[in-house]
Amino acid sequence: MEASHFDFDTPVDRRNTASEKWDRYKGRDIIPLWVADMDFRSPPAVLDALHRRIDHGIFGYTAPSEALTAIAVSHLREQYQWTIDPAWLVWLPGLVCGLNVACRAVKEMGEEVLTFTPVYPPFLTAPVLSGCITRKVPLKLNGLRWEMDLEALERAITPKTKLLLFCNPHNPVGRAWTKKELLDLAALCERRDLILCSDEIHAGLILDADKQHLPIAMVAPEIAGRTITLHAPSKTFNIPGLGCSLAVIQDPDLRESFKRAMAGIVPQVNLLGFTATEAAYRSGEPWRRELIQYLRGNRDLVLRAVGEMPGLSVAPVEATYLAWIDSRASGIRDPELFFEQAGVGLSDGAAFGLPGFVRLNFGCSRSLLAEALSRMQRSLNKKQDREPPDGVPREGKNLLDI
Repeated sequence: MEASHFDFDTPVDRRNTASEKWDRYKGRDIIPLWVADMDFRSPPAVLDALHRRIDHGIFGYTAPSEALTAIAVSHLREQYQWTIDPAWLVWLPGLVCGLNVACRAVKEMGEEVLTFTPVYPPFLTAPVLSGCITRKVPLKLNGLRWEMDLEALERAITPKTKLLLFCNPHNPVGRAWTKKELLDLAALCERRDLILCSDEIHAGLILDADKQHLPIAMVAPEIAGRTITLHAPSKTFNIPGLGCSLAVIQDPDLRESFKRAMAGIVPQVNLLGFTATEAAYRSGEPWRRELIQYLRGNRDLVLRAVGEMPGLSVAPVEATYLAWIDSRASGIRDPELFFEQAGVGLSDGAAFGLPGFVRLNFGCSRSLLAEALSRMQRSLNKKQDREPPDGVPREGKNLLDI
């Protein structure tokens, strides 16, 4: 094994930094493994670029530079074999912003927006905030493998349906969709005249060595003209707080509709976001490769540990640093509160459209992750020990008995 050039093992203290992730449990002994940002320092190349820009000392309005545009185009080509025209790029101050803009951009064409569930919560709220109706199509769980139900998706389409919000790779179930799956979805979108908005923010976080990220607009060029692809360096290089994303929209009319929906509402990307993005795409690849190796180890630890926990199961995580854990067999009515009581903060599956599950973020030091998993194991063992043989809860139970 090659020696590591970057340190992912040493914990970084994020307390008292106004961290959304850590301040949620301020003053409580709860390990936060919920919101999707990592506890690793960003790549040295990104930090160096930010220091240089700050040393310049002027923070005026900033447009995307020609160098940034060129490196973004190069990044998509080198990483995913996807060749795009620079004119197709639209810069955004966040990917969630892009989901909302996409809904507004196509609202006049149709008032219903489809999405598969479970899914990242803004997929469920963006249509509503845009004055549309969200139609949810459940993913199928085939053993421990989550799959798209294209028959159910087609049945859900009405004359008012125009947009499908799609997550590739998928958050929270961790799928890296195959070429066949993407081609089948593309054929449906073409046949039923759907606009496709594909969130590909986790593209750089494919964990399985035998898989790769496939942009749907590249795999199925016949639907590129009806696709809005959303990308960002934020998850891969751990810079979500700097707010820089991009949309790739090939069709000029769709791109113009997207820009009109942004007008007067969506602010410019801040200059430090542009700076970090250029540095990440230009020089962050060595760091990313080592990150993937570290996350694989964390992923494997989670799968082993959860597999031994009574009442829990977890699907293989092909991509992302997020594990989607099924607690329905445990009898726990509120798994988020149960594990908070045990000292571990997880995301509630109900917010993703599927109660009974929790999402665990393993983008942290292995020592912290091991402690969190030990707390989960101990709490479940206590629950099991306290339950009578017939499974009927005892009188006077506390949260650990739920």
